[in-house]
Parts: sequence; C-alpha cells; structure tokens
Amino acid sequence: MGHLIYPTTNLNAIEQLVITHGEGVYVYDNQGRKYLEGLSGLWCSALGHGNRELAEAAATQMRAMAFQPLFGGKTHPVAMALAERLAAMLPVKDAYLFFGTSGSDANDTHWKLLRYYYNAIGKPEKRKIIARKGAYHGITVASGALTGLPSSHTYFDLPFEALGVVRAEGAHYYRQGRAGESENEFGLRCARELEQLILRENPQTIAAFIGEPVTGAGGVVVPPSTYWPAIQEVLRKHDILLIDDEVITGFGRTGNDFAARTFGIRPDMMTLAKAVTSGYIPLSVAAIRGEMYERLVAPSAKVGVFGHGFTYTGHPVSCAVALKTLEIYERDRVFQHAAQVGTYLQQRLRKFESHALVGELRGVGLIAALEIVADKGSRQSFPTADVVQYLQKRAQEHGLLVRALGSTSIGICPPLIITERQIDELVDSLGAALDETLSYAERQGLLAPVGKTATG
Repeated sequence: MGHLIYPTTNLNAIEQLVITHGEGVYVYDNQGRKYLEGLSGLWCSALGHGNRELAEAAATQMRAMAFQPLFGGKTHPVAMALAERLAAMLPVKDAYLFFGTSGSDANDTHWKLLRYYYNAIGKPEKRKIIARKGAYHGITVASGALTGLPSSHTYFDLPFEALGVVRAEGAHYYRQGRAGESENEFGLRCARELEQLILRENPQTIAAFIGEPVTGAGGVVVPPSTYWPAIQEVLRKHDILLIDDEVITGFGRTGNDFAARTFGIRPDMMTLAKAVTSGYIPLSVAAIRGEMYERLVAPSAKVGVFGHGFTYTGHPVSCAVALKTLEIYERDRVFQHAAQVGTYLQQRLRKFESHALVGELRGVGLIAALEIVADKGSRQSFPTADVVQYLQKRAQEHGLLVRALGSTSIGICPPLIITERQIDELVDSLGAALDETLSYAERQGLLAPVGKTATG
C-alpha cells in the first residue's frame, strides 16, 4: 500500500486490480489477464487504447511547445484552432469556449460565468441553478453541489444554499412513473412539476437549469421522448438558461455527434470533456452563446481583467490531441460506426429483459444500463449494493469491466470503435456473470420469486 488517495473508492478496498497497459478495446492487468473495456475506462476511451496518431500528436506538440499559458493576452495556434473547430460543431449559437481539464471544473466555470453574466446585465438576483436528483455534474465544491448523488455529499458539508442549488426530480419512468401513466405522460408531468418548482422559487431568481441528456453515474437514465421538448418550453417561458452537460454523451456516444441532436436539445451552454481527447489527456470545455460572451467584455475592461482562469487552460498538448481526435472521428466516420454498432448493442442486450435479476434495460447508442432488482413484479431493489457489486466482480472474472452504479444498476459504455463481434463477447460475459449472480442471490435468500436465467 502506498500513499495515494484513491478517487470514488471504498478506501478499505483499494488496489484490487492493477491495469498496466491496453490495446484497442482491451486492457491487461499485472498478471497478464485481458479485459474488455465495457465502460471505456470512465466513459471516455472512445478510440480505445494504443492509438499511435494521438500519441504522436502529443509528442509532436511537446517537442514544438510543451506549455504556454493563455493569460494576459497571450495565445497559441492550437488553442485557437481547437476553439474554431469546436465552435463550428456545437449546437450552441455562435459558441465561445473556455478550456479546462475536467468536467468538474467546466461546470464550476459555468457556475461562475452565470454569476458574472447576470451581474453584467443588471440581474444579480438570478443566482440559482436547478439541478436534478441522480445527476452527476462533477465533484468540486460548486459542481459537487450540482451533482445529485448522496455519496458525493455525505461528510463534505457542501454549501447548497449559498451556492444557489435548487433540486428537481429526475426523469426515471421505471422508478418514478405512476400507475396507469404512460412514459410520454410521465415526461410531460416532469415538465409541469419543474414549472411548479420554478414558480415556488420565483423565476426571477433562477439563472439556469443543468441536465445530462442521459444521466451517466446516476444510472444511465434515458428520458421519455416528451421530456426534453417540454422541459425546454418551460425554461424558455421563464427566461431560464439551459446547460447541457455532455461530458459523457458528447462525441458520438448516442449515435450523433452530440446527444443534443439525439434529443432535440437547444442549449445555451454546454459542458464537454472525456471523449474530446478520447481520454488520452485531460481537457474540458465550457461553451456559451456568443451573446453571453459579449456581455463579459466590458466588465472585464472595467475590472482590468476577466478574473477566471487556470494554469492549464488551453494547454497546447491537450489541444493538439483534441484536434487529432476530432480529425479521426471525422475521417474514420467513427460517429456513424457508433450509431450502427450501438443499434446492435441495444438489440443484443434485450436478451436480458427476461432475466430474473433485470428489472429494466435502458440505453441509447453505445451507452446502456441494467436495473438490477430483487423482485421483477414489485420492482423491489436489493437493500444494499452487495448484489450489483458482486455482479461487477463476476463480470471482471469473465474478462469484462463494467461499473456498478449506486446500489441498483450496472453501466455499459464500450469504446466507439468496438465491433459487433466484440459486442457479442461483451454480452456473453455479462450473461455468464448475471447467471452466477442470480445463483448467489438465491443462495443468500435475497431473491424471490426465482425467474429465468440469462442463457437460452
């Protein structure tokens, strides 16, 4: 045991798997065992491991200029080129971009930009941000407060009220739908309840609503088709900006370049990270409408500086790798491939819908989750995370890395370059793990009634 503090880990259960190298959609541990990356590392290794073009892009930039800050009027060509490239791609009108190193700092940046913007236009009372239960928006103080997962809050004493965080319900029909209510009706009800929340809080005090098109760490919840259109109508009615957090869903994950196009979202602000460099080097993006940026210029002159920025904002190596990543996505038609194999993945996963442990299968493109239940009829969850963690471990024993999401779900998010044959491998390994987990739950007396197995 060394002196490393591990992130998002039970600190009594560290260093259980040591990964030493990877190639394509596979990684290898220090015992030489091979694993299929069923979660793209942490939702980010879109192009898999060992891409020599990305490694060479980083090395070439390091040899030319390893570092140059963007403070005080200085710039460099790769940051400018990346900003123009992304601005042309994003579904944000006349987008302006701020670069950081993580989705967490990008959402912190959005929090600060909203305060700056509304102070600049004479509406300082618009300070609150509506964030949903079950969402994940980061782990710093502000972004951690926007996150709606209890494990990110317990013991940390985050100042929710001081940060202006207002909590709304999520959009999980399986768990929140009412008896006799259709999925589309549920989506419309979510919008009505959001409007009721806005009216209780006073619309004049609310700056923005932040949401993931599909929640990631909160369980890969795909909203009803009625949800996002109705939510946006409510936000426009009350002059509330929409922050589209696409740290996980951006760059091909849902079969389109951005999930905003998949779900018809027209964001005012966007958060990007992870697949922008395929996870090869840290980079994040906070994008805002051009009209918002224009309102920042005069106050910065008055103060003498726009007082926000990181040492590594626009790091040239990160920007160079991002540019090469975007080039590969376009040249190799990676998003189109992801759409094709994503359809295949969703079809293959449907074999588990009858499994005794699976209450719900949900997903879109190359992202999915299995809701693990103790009783399919009542939708009763297991009382602790033991069963989903056991399932994760069994999958690992079968050469598949997936992730237990809370105590109820298993997340699946393979690299965009995965093939149909490798999807078959993923499904076979997951099926074996499910059957072994069912046997475990039966032995422990946790499951009733006994249902069908994954095989067949």
